[in-house]
Amino acid sequence: MDEQIKEKIEFEISQIDTLLSKAELLAKKCALQAPDFIELSAVGATLHSYYNGLENIFVLIGKRIDNATFSSQRWHKDLLDSMFAETDKRKALLDESIHAQLLDYMSFRHVFRHSYGYELDWERLNPLFSGLNENWKSVKASIQGFIQAPATEADEGEDS
Repeated sequence: MDEQIKEKIEFEISQIDTLLSKAELLAKKCALQAPDFIELSAVGATLHSYYNGLENIFVLIGKRIDNATFSSQRWHKDLLDSMFAETDKRKALLDESIHAQLLDYMSFRHVFRHSYGYELDWERLNPLFSGLNENWKSVKASIQGFIQAPATEADEGEDS
């Protein structure tokens, strides 16, 4: 894998780690009681930022490794789905077992961008927010395994 791509992915990983670290106090508070409007807005912003960070990684892989273009109205879903598929240039980035979870995070990202904060519903957000660290643990392990994997024949052909 190109070292520059690897460094950019590692940077995004560190950004998501920082985001979740900064959200720990909020997570602890929300585990004890339902969040008020301000806290719920922070939960929404955290979930939105989390998926944006993942999508930054997916875009890097899609564009820089797969040479893919995503221009349809469904490009966010197409991009996510492509991360579960093996291509002629790489192995699948993510395990199918987390596909449904990531679809939920992607769907929330869309809702957050196109609604008002007062419309956020804790009953719907709670599973996403309370499962955030576990989801990241799985996704991060997959991404780290991907960037640390030995070069494939396709990778070696790029450097020639």
